[in-house]
Amino acid sequence: MTKAELISSVAEKAGLKKTETEKAVSALIDTVTAALKKGDRISLVGFGTFSTSKRAARKGQNPQTGKKINIPAATVPKFKPGKNLKEAVNGK
Repeated sequence: MTKAELISSVAEKAGLKKTETEKAVSALIDTVTAALKKGDRISLVGFGTFSTSKRAARKGQNPQTGKKINIPAATVPKFKPGKNLKEAVNGK
């Protein structure tokens, strides 16, 4: 599902105009992104938790050339699904 399809679906289910829904979806994405940049966690009970994790620097290898490379440390986003989401996806 693309962002446009998500907006259409949410607008239809909520009975809102697509322009209003697009603003709301964009605001949600911006808010989640800003919170994760600050290192905050976002918990949506039943849906899941957004957080960040530190990934240590490590050595890697280019599979095409076999050349050794250094992969720098990074902070990466994580999502842990909640119980209700897991059950819905598994059809329970």
